[in-house]
Amino acid sequence: MNGLSKGIGKVEVALRWDPSPAGEPPADLDVVAGTYTTADPYGDPSYVVHFDSRSPDGTIYLNRDSKDGKGFGFDEVMTLELGRLDARYARVVVGVAIQQGTEDRTFTDVTNPGLRIREGYTDLATDDFSGVRGATAATVAEFVRDETGAWQFRAGVHGFEGDPAAFTRVMGTIRRP
Repeated sequence: MNGLSKGIGKVEVALRWDPSPAGEPPADLDVVAGTYTTADPYGDPSYVVHFDSRSPDGTIYLNRDSKDGKGFGFDEVMTLELGRLDARYARVVVGVAIQQGTEDRTFTDVTNPGLRIREGYTDLATDDFSGVRGATAATVAEFVRDETGAWQFRAGVHGFEGDPAAFTRVMGTIRRP
């Protein structure tokens, strides 16, 4: 049956979190995606999509961006149209970074965080970041082209401690097959 598999086509990565308690600064989580070429699948990302940006070809874009978690349901949503992504790309790594203010914030400091990765109406993965509570960012998904060119999903939440700008530069090297 694997010969009939078309792989993953269009995916939605969604985040939710509750607003910070009164008197505390708002928590701001951001979905980020890095694309990696077939020539350098674990090197520097070809480009990174995050708040206020989209992929050059329009295949990866942010549908909803929240700076405080004050919304109904999922507060931040990114769509990845993997089926339209150029053949020169071998991997797409998706992560979540917590915006840092005057003091470091980790997932412990975010009230009720949640993640859902979905293709159509099928949930591919859900998570509450409990496994990476002390991290400032985390990779949450990896999409890899197989030998037929079809996109495959690799689940897993892997924490990162450090500056969100540094995270976007190294998020593709954190996890190897």
